[in-house]
Amino acid sequence: MKKLKPLYMFIIFTSILSRGFFALADSNRDLPTVVIITTGGTIAEKTDPVAGGAVPAVSGADLIKSVPALSKIANIKIVDFSNIDSSQMTPGIWARLSKTVDEALKDRKIKGAVVTHGTDTMSEGAYFLDLTLKSKKPVVFVGAMRDASDVSPDGPANILNAVIQVCSEEAKDWGVTVTLNQYVNSARNVRKTQTSNVQTFNSGGKGYLGYISMGSVRKFNDRPPRLKFPLPNKLPKVVMLFDYAGSDGSLVRYATDSGAAGIVVEAVGAGNVNAKTFKAIQYALSKGIPVVITTRVYHGGVLPVYADMGGGAVLKKAGAILAGDLITAKARLLLMLALPEVKKDHRKLKKFFAQ
Repeated sequence: MKKLKPLYMFIIFTSILSRGFFALADSNRDLPTVVIITTGGTIAEKTDPVAGGAVPAVSGADLIKSVPALSKIANIKIVDFSNIDSSQMTPGIWARLSKTVDEALKDRKIKGAVVTHGTDTMSEGAYFLDLTLKSKKPVVFVGAMRDASDVSPDGPANILNAVIQVCSEEAKDWGVTVTLNQYVNSARNVRKTQTSNVQTFNSGGKGYLGYISMGSVRKFNDRPPRLKFPLPNKLPKVVMLFDYAGSDGSLVRYATDSGAAGIVVEAVGAGNVNAKTFKAIQYALSKGIPVVITTRVYHGGVLPVYADMGGGAVLKKAGAILAGDLITAKARLLLMLALPEVKKDHRKLKKFFAQ
């Protein structure tokens, strides 16, 4: 019977993992427990010579095997949520992911969660969960810029640092973070800044929350103020549009007439659009469609500075919402979650963008 026990346990382990439930690595009662929820991305991909590029190829269990040092830091539970490139993510998928993370964190034994995710839309996914998670336990989004077949993959070290962060008392109360290449970023402020370099995520002038080195977390800053929203039964349709030299506002009008519940316009400078786009925004506002203004500029934010037609001051006076320094993609997610809360009273939306 003793010889059969390991085989029996292996069958149970693989059966549970194949159905997407928790899989528990070798446990140590003296260590905390961390759940790793995998969604895919470069960290779970390998180069396929036939396809001519990286494709999904690595399971959650494979990811953990690539980081043997984890066994000295925490007990690991695995949830294989999905294995897709983050360019294929949607707000609907993030809503399901948010529920999955909350469900996992209900277990009192679990210290927090690590979510492996592709880097293309990681900052958005992290922000969506930061807005919707009920749990106050730490949640760390982590990924990789080099796939698992690279000569020097960055995924294993990033996973190790993410688990170190979850277990660290220095890193509590940060909410959801994006942690890559040893740097810890708040979900609200982080953005991807380089298409291929491992040092791609930063938080601009707001700065990093901390840095992970030699197995410990060094805290730099507190997290920004946190907003919370319940997940609605259905997310409203909110579109992102971009102002540019010579734009005519036709897409703003089209979105207004095509059932958009809200529109986010990425403006230029401190939040300015040209005259034709301004008139189209006025049209959307006249139809009861809230319009949020962001800027394409990396540093700074939207300000009511200019008072000519389409300037930030005139847009604000017309009823548009200035998004401050929140980037366009995140302003869209915030508007999607805020609209069901305020219902028809769009005046209440302004307070959510006034951070």
